[in-house]
Amino acid sequence: MKTTVRVQLSLMMFLEFFIWGAWFVTLGTFLGNNLGANGGQIGQAFSTQSWGAIVAPFIIGLIADRFFNAERILGVLHLIGALLMYLMAKAGDFSAFYPLVLGYMIAYMPTLALVNSVSFNQMTDPAKEFSPIRVWGTIGWIVAGLAISYAFSWDSAKAIEGGALQNTFMMASIASLVLGLFSFLLPKTPPKVEKGEKVKIADILGLEALKLLNNRNFLIFFLASVLICIPLAFYYQNANPFLADIGMANPTGKMTIGQASEVIFMLLLPIFLKRYGIKLTLLVGMAAWALRYILFAYGDVGEMSFMLIIGIALHGICYDFFFVSGQIYTDSKAGPKIKSAAQGLITLATYGVGMLIGFWVAGNIVDSNLLADESTNWKNVWIFPAIFAVAVFVIFGLFFKNEKIEVKDL
Repeated sequence: MKTTVRVQLSLMMFLEFFIWGAWFVTLGTFLGNNLGANGGQIGQAFSTQSWGAIVAPFIIGLIADRFFNAERILGVLHLIGALLMYLMAKAGDFSAFYPLVLGYMIAYMPTLALVNSVSFNQMTDPAKEFSPIRVWGTIGWIVAGLAISYAFSWDSAKAIEGGALQNTFMMASIASLVLGLFSFLLPKTPPKVEKGEKVKIADILGLEALKLLNNRNFLIFFLASVLICIPLAFYYQNANPFLADIGMANPTGKMTIGQASEVIFMLLLPIFLKRYGIKLTLLVGMAAWALRYILFAYGDVGEMSFMLIIGIALHGICYDFFFVSGQIYTDSKAGPKIKSAAQGLITLATYGVGMLIGFWVAGNIVDSNLLADESTNWKNVWIFPAIFAVAVFVIFGLFFKNEKIEVKDL
């Protein structure tokens, strides 16, 4: 791959995830403080990610793969996103904000697949070339969080009270505008499906992979993947509001520790899989979710602040050891004809159905733990997903049988 192309793709990945990290991490804090949203409404806003994940395969399968170059659709979707982000910054209440964020996530979620398509189309050895480019996405997310906390201090207690988090949407809007225009300069990525070739809805949704559920082990894994997304949603939805509410300085910047650990544990994952197998790897990932929430429940910004930092740093194990290893396991179970369908099915089940339920549950748990003085009993909020993760851990441990899978370096 030419150096120029490598730089283009790296910048594309940086901007793609910078945009997401620029507003999504602090969304719950913004909604609660700027728009006076309750837990249920915040859950609704976060669930737009799931609706976007459900709609995304249709946009990719029915439009991107058939009619237009991927880089052009990427550009159009980010230009639409830039406008919607600008309008989100100006929204005065939740009723005005919700349709905008729903429209935005329907536009944004397909771009996650599109940036991969543009990248893979330029590679001769994706296994070797993709990771050094994809890591710039993680760097982009980290830079966004550090900018919010340390460059602009938008998440300090005083700034939050003054409505400064509104600026995160403006920052994301500008970045989306830049990526939208830049996308038209990216290498050409023509449609994958030839004209006249029929595309079935079952293929788009990965329904062909449903036959994998006939395998008892994969069925247990599939159900555990959906269920573990319920406690996962608690972190995405409530971690930043929780840390800001209890008085942690620079909470958004500190949360980037999680993305840094994700990079580290991604490198350790192949070693762990080879040495201990898929079952123990998945169990460690689930156990990390339970431990993280226990640390959040009993940590504070005083003497126990180290518990909060460890909880954040566990993100690498939580995500990589369950979700990334789960993708590897799915790939090993699917034959060559349904590899893509199997990954699509898992994505639809987890980021679509699982997290949709999770965001709804998380919102209701927060609302049920509001105190008379309008503060939140965060200890009770975090105990629920901890217990839930332990239950999934036990069920999975009892019924999933270990398997040997071929592991290549990531």
